[in-house]
Amino acid sequence: MLLRAGIPLVIMTAIGIALFAQGKPDDGRATLAVGVIAAAVSGASVIYQIETWSMRTQTLVHFVIMGVTVLPALLLSGWFALDTPWHYLAVIGVFLGVGVLLWAFFFVVVTRILPRRSTPPAAT
Repeated sequence: MLLRAGIPLVIMTAIGIALFAQGKPDDGRATLAVGVIAAAVSGASVIYQIETWSMRTQTLVHFVIMGVTVLPALLLSGWFALDTPWHYLAVIGVFLGVGVLLWAFFFVVVTRILPRRSTPPAAT
């Protein structure tokens, strides 16, 4: 997990710092946000390999990890206007909407599509 999370975080942090040093603070902040998001998603992926946990537990733990890493990264990234409480709610809505869509997509891939590809065709 540390390696999965650490590699993108170190690389993107180095790039972000270089951008700050070049006088590009907006680009540097956005790059750091991408690093945090990539590290969180990569590191948290191991949760789905814990076979003793139910899908519900895996999903809840993953959601909590994303909530304490990705959501703050989005809020601090500079990608969204945060002038009113509605703007904050919009970012939370984007976070939840994209999260649900990605979870559903990968759930279908892992439970429906991949098992079909690994099952040999029936002999006729």
